[in-house]
Amino acid sequence: MKDTVRIAPHLFHLDTMDAIREALNKKFANKVVYKVGLCIALWDVEKVEDSFIFPGDGATHTIVHFRFVVFRPFVDEILIGRIKSCSKDGVHITMGFFDDIIIPSDSLQHPSKFNEQEQLWSWEYEAPEEGKVDLPMEIGGDIRFRVVDETFVDTTPSSPEDIKPMAPPATAVSGTSLPITDPATKKAPYTLSGSISEMGLGMVSWWNAG
Repeated sequence: MKDTVRIAPHLFHLDTMDAIREALNKKFANKVVYKVGLCIALWDVEKVEDSFIFPGDGATHTIVHFRFVVFRPFVDEILIGRIKSCSKDGVHITMGFFDDIIIPSDSLQHPSKFNEQEQLWSWEYEAPEEGKVDLPMEIGGDIRFRVVDETFVDTTPSSPEDIKPMAPPATAVSGTSLPITDPATKKAPYTLSGSISEMGLGMVSWWNAG
């Protein structure tokens, strides 16, 4: 990506590259960039163009080309997360640093049932010798799932009522606008849908028991 980095005068005592790295991490880390993914940390700076000082602003403005470590698993990738909660809609997964993952009820192992009282899903497994056994999907348990879909939502403000302080848009090297959104906003800017309806997927403990 590329972005114009503003370095305020009180940071001029810092090494230029250190100031640029700090500014980029502060602006992008833990933010979702539309159609790119969840930015984790700066990887490297590839190119730094000339710096400019504009009238009325003592800060320097520098166009920087850089690479960022981004969380965006590809479709069909298999991940291991942890169950955060369960609802009638399905099982909600967290990766620790990313919480907007859901396994819809129709993508669980079949047949599965939902316990209203305990708010837990369980797989009604037909054991060869023991017959039908309920295998619960316990909160906090490790779960292996396949990524089947991803959804990006542009949550940048669209009306004066929605406007609040937010980093200005970044720009891809190609020039495409990349709105930055905050995972703390009401609408999740980036969500993943998963599936465990295959052998070997589901609670890790199920398959390690043997």
